[in-house]
Amino acid sequence: MSAVPFSKISTPLNALFATIGLLVVAALTTQGLTGQERLVSELLLAAIWLAYVLQLSGTLLSRRSLSGGMTALVIDLLAVLVPAGAFLFVGSRDRDLYCTIWLLKPLRDSTFFRLLAKVVANESRNLLGVTSVFGIVLFGAALAGYIIERDVQPDKFGSIPQAMWWAVVTLSTTGYGDEIPQSLAGRVLAGLVMMSGIGIFALWAGILATGFYEEVRRQDFVRNWQLVAAVPLFQKLGSAALIEIVRALRPRIVPAGSVICRKGEVGDQMFFIVEGRVTVATPDHPVELGAGNFFGEMALISGDPRSATVSAATEVSLLSLYAVDFQMLSSSSPEIAETIRKTALERRGGASGLP
Repeated sequence: MSAVPFSKISTPLNALFATIGLLVVAALTTQGLTGQERLVSELLLAAIWLAYVLQLSGTLLSRRSLSGGMTALVIDLLAVLVPAGAFLFVGSRDRDLYCTIWLLKPLRDSTFFRLLAKVVANESRNLLGVTSVFGIVLFGAALAGYIIERDVQPDKFGSIPQAMWWAVVTLSTTGYGDEIPQSLAGRVLAGLVMMSGIGIFALWAGILATGFYEEVRRQDFVRNWQLVAAVPLFQKLGSAALIEIVRALRPRIVPAGSVICRKGEVGDQMFFIVEGRVTVATPDHPVELGAGNFFGEMALISGDPRSATVSAATEVSLLSLYAVDFQMLSSSSPEIAETIRKTALERRGGASGLP
């Protein structure tokens, strides 16, 4: 059996294996399992571990580049070596617990960590500033709580480290209730600390949310720029015009055999082909268009119904331009609209043309 295909175990399958393994580990911690049930559970863990060994072998044999596959390789190594080391060097009671390292398996191919790292790096100054405020408020609350409550509750507020636990619980607005100020001043202090905690955590959440939004928008812009730049129609446009086009166009993937637009429909958008081929069912004979071509422009410009049905001959990557965006582009960048109109007329030649 070749090990290489195991390197391509899908993320859902990795999640399924990990879920089964973790449920088995949880079951093994319950009381009253018979010897046979424990044996079956151990064998199931061994089977999952063997699948991960084959996946690791496939990853190594596929010779992935370190830059592209280092995270996956590290996770694969940990998933194999940690349980194996526990089996060799840890007592039988706790060695199954080390299989919980498989929690990382569903994340081996995830792009989330790379995105999170970029967001944290971009927003590091703001995050550090809010963290500093959190530390100042935390220590200040513990100090104030110690001064106010040390004589009333010396067992809970007898030192700043003891008061620090109350400050953490209160500042995070968790409120376990194990340490509660008794004096009026202490309760006023607790209310102020709670409100400060709400504000600080809201700042953290706002910074991260804004960072994620900006990074996703930046990545989308770069991807759309690359798609737009691949269309010959736009290659002669300046950078300012390209930016307008990138903001207006919407990427879309259409599977093979799907109908993109039908004859007689009201056309509110035109399409640019980035990759793949489409078939246009014209009255005379079908026409096939490939990357770099566009269709649907006359329905967008004139508002007439579609004159033909267009379907995807292969999986096709499209960029769509809606009529509203086309009108806005016509006002802000007349050269773009003129280029589309001119090219459309040249391609149609006054004949049947495209929908």
